[in-house]
Amino acid sequence: MCTAVSFSGFTHCFGRNLDLECSYGESVAVTPRRYPFSFRCGEQLPRHYAMIGMAHVAAGFPLYYEATNERGLSMAGLNFPQSCVYHPCRAGKANIASFELIPWLLSRCSTLAQARAALETVNVWDESFAPHLPASPLHWLMADKTGALVVESTADGLQIYENDTRVLTNEPPFPFHRENLQQYHALTPEDPAFPVFSRGLGSRGLPGGLDSASRFVRAAFTARHALPGETEAETVSRFFRILDIVAQTRGCCHLGGDDYEETLYSSCCTDGGVYYYATAANRSLTAVDMHRENLDAVAVVTYPLQTALQVERQN
Repeated sequence: MCTAVSFSGFTHCFGRNLDLECSYGESVAVTPRRYPFSFRCGEQLPRHYAMIGMAHVAAGFPLYYEATNERGLSMAGLNFPQSCVYHPCRAGKANIASFELIPWLLSRCSTLAQARAALETVNVWDESFAPHLPASPLHWLMADKTGALVVESTADGLQIYENDTRVLTNEPPFPFHRENLQQYHALTPEDPAFPVFSRGLGSRGLPGGLDSASRFVRAAFTARHALPGETEAETVSRFFRILDIVAQTRGCCHLGGDDYEETLYSSCCTDGGVYYYATAANRSLTAVDMHRENLDAVAVVTYPLQTALQVERQN
């Protein structure tokens, strides 16, 4: 289970919590402009926008969990196992495998409006990367500083939704979350009738569970009311606080046997191309700046996650 958020302050921030029972060898990956994308439908893209994000790199190809391109357009894939349906190839459509959708869009689109137009042509193809890497059932949050979209491939085809909450979790489909949120419209950051004695009571009734619907409401409430930072550091710090309120601690979500779901990492990428992250064991922020790389190179550059606890001692 996962939560993704888009948030604007001094800078636009986009990121997510990745909630799983184990790591799949992910690393921070920078794909430069001249990396030769070769998509399964046969399309070759020798030059494109550069991007940075978290990915499992297999056979040199970045399988992005989430990414942001050099123009500030971002996209994240989240688990969507019950409702997700990928389709066979369809004539007259851009047949894009689910693992290709993030790089296919971010490589060619500089704005959310361009991405929406491109999505109108897409059929998410039921193609796996490899026999040992089957297609993950996903839906996606896509955003820039102008707004956000949710993209879901279901039995009825590709659904594209405007998302003014700018957050996404998992099942059920996005229309459920949007409707469910209405029952919490009266929640506020304060109770104006009792401003001194009722601090925090305006949010009484905010759901606190780890289930997808509860996390959606909690993240939407917090992202809506969090004050925008006046510097990049303030904005990034507040963004991670939003993710913290929906993070999972190992032991609280039991999957059976010895498996427990936890937030393996939390990420935030600014529209300036700096990717910040913290891991389950290492809460200190680590940053990778895509613009410190040669963005006209041809090979994906990866940085392994800093997972060991880092403590700055003051005495």
